[in-house]
Amino acid sequence: MSPRQESVYPEYETDSSQTSKLIRKFKETPFVPIGMAGFAAVVGYGLYRLKHRGDMKMSLHLIHMRVAAQGFVVGAITCGVLYSMFREYVVKPKE
Repeated sequence: MSPRQESVYPEYETDSSQTSKLIRKFKETPFVPIGMAGFAAVVGYGLYRLKHRGDMKMSLHLIHMRVAAQGFVVGAITCGVLYSMFREYVVKPKE
């Protein structure tokens, strides 16, 4: 065995830290962090409004917040798919 072996996964060893890998992934798929941030915003807003919901039942409030959070995530995923299709089929020059 030689002291210097070829790497099986060279593309994973080019990045020096987890942060650089995360930034690279965010640049490749920008709608994933947007969806995650939107989900966190809806959850934060729901927790804020939980105290001032008036006479609305707790279960109804939680259902509305769940639907809003899911809608935001599904919308972000849909936008991401449309964006990647646009990049691949419209912007990419035909060979």
